[in-house]
Amino acid sequence: MSTKNSNARRTSTSAAVPPGPRAKIVDVAREAGVSITTVSHALNGRGQVDPKTREHVARVARKLGYRPNRHAQQLRRTSAQVIALVSSMPFSVAGGPARLGFMMEIAAVAASVALERGLALVLVPPSQAAASAIEGVDVDAALVLEPARDDPQLEQLVQRGIPIVTIGRQPDETRNLPCIDLRSHETTMLLLEHLRAQGARHIGLLGGSQQRSPYTESASAYAEFAKTHRMRPITAVADELLGEEGGRIAALEMLRQEPQLDAICAPVDAFAVGAVLAARETRRTVPGDLMIATRYDGRRARECQPPLTALDLHLEVVATQAIKLLLEHLRGDSTRKTLRAPAASLVVRESSASAPAAR
Repeated sequence: MSTKNSNARRTSTSAAVPPGPRAKIVDVAREAGVSITTVSHALNGRGQVDPKTREHVARVARKLGYRPNRHAQQLRRTSAQVIALVSSMPFSVAGGPARLGFMMEIAAVAASVALERGLALVLVPPSQAAASAIEGVDVDAALVLEPARDDPQLEQLVQRGIPIVTIGRQPDETRNLPCIDLRSHETTMLLLEHLRAQGARHIGLLGGSQQRSPYTESASAYAEFAKTHRMRPITAVADELLGEEGGRIAALEMLRQEPQLDAICAPVDAFAVGAVLAARETRRTVPGDLMIATRYDGRRARECQPPLTALDLHLEVVATQAIKLLLEHLRGDSTRKTLRAPAASLVVRESSASAPAAR
């Protein structure tokens, strides 16, 4: 065999080797030393990007072999955009009875508001395989509901360079994604002050197992409240995956270790229902022996026996805010990063309507 033929065959063999992983927008941003939004605006001719920066980003993109998602670009040029509503909270928490809960209430309003603006809303239900499943869903933007720290679904969307607005703050603020602030610190304080006004003096906080902003902000508010009122902190954490059962198990442990406990603030409605079950199991009456209050005024709170004191979070306004903020960023207007949700309204029901007779 001649050297010439041998070289030709080696060249042919090399050409057949499949290329490495396709470069993503996050790779371009990292290499160029700019944000993902800047990369998107530079390559798509949107937003206010300095010409030199635009040229630098384009050069880096060519070097890495980055190819934009043409389908997503086409969607941005037309009115037929597709938005995903994503949550990593299990349905045992976010769905509620008959899967009608916090997530579905947001979805119903968001879908209606999106449709009025020529947008389609795709619901991505929480599941163990959701992070990989969402990779195959071609969406133009996403609303992410109260993400956890290192949330795999959020990470997948960021890696794809998809514009995101989170409903609820992100536990890890380093990404600085636009968000709707649900004011979890304030809502927790509102519930705690109500329970104290009703006569409770040994109030416990029942939070969740994941690192999410509603849990961390609630814990911060509770610590502040306990210090102000010189109350010994009593806290427990429920397993999200177990839903109401997780709340029951955690509340039982609280009641066994702290028999003087006279109230429980459970930001998650599923955990609050579990606390009611724990009270029955330990032969306590609600609210006679134990008052209970929760954050979300949904079907669980209303249908629980006794009905639960809760907060109207004005989710119809929240969902509308989220869609509008997302549209702003899709148009290249990143002026507003955070919108505050309306102040919550207290809805007093039987679970805390009367102060316990004796302390």
